[in-house]
Amino acid sequence: MCQKKGKPMFIPTIIMGALAIVLLFIGYHNGQGQHLSGIKSGLTMVFEILPLLVFAFIVAGMVQVLLPRELLSRWVGAESGIRGIIVGAVAGGFTPGGPFVSLPVVAALLQSGAGIGTMVAFMTGWSLWAVSRLPMEVGILGWKFTLIRFVSTFFFPPLAGLIAHTIFSSPE
Repeated sequence: MCQKKGKPMFIPTIIMGALAIVLLFIGYHNGQGQHLSGIKSGLTMVFEILPLLVFAFIVAGMVQVLLPRELLSRWVGAESGIRGIIVGAVAGGFTPGGPFVSLPVVAALLQSGAGIGTMVAFMTGWSLWAVSRLPMEVGILGWKFTLIRFVSTFFFPPLAGLIAHTIFSSPE
């Protein structure tokens, strides 16, 4: 599940920091300035992704403060049942963008009371259905392949949400 409110992501930060130091050390010892090229490439990505990340976290924060708990509970809370799981799967399928958009939104919804099954359905729908990706998929892979892929994965988001809800929802 997501980190508790107010707790820093200390362990993941330590792991990523250690990995970065090890890779920098390897790049430095390989010579040819690989460590500098890696840092430059990383900083370029930071400046490309930072605006999207800032806006995604603003959206996530606003979701937490603007959506009433009762509304969240009714539509995507643990007690919303199969309706919440379907809502989560469909919302995930229609959520545009990469993980920098969807993960902060899911984290905010979880902190605001969304059910684990609903959010698993959301993430699975976002990953498998990705409606915003369909036109590109049709254009590159053709409508037949896209239709086969979509139909063969259609039931997985609600099923994943139902499994998560059944196994991991804590009785309250």
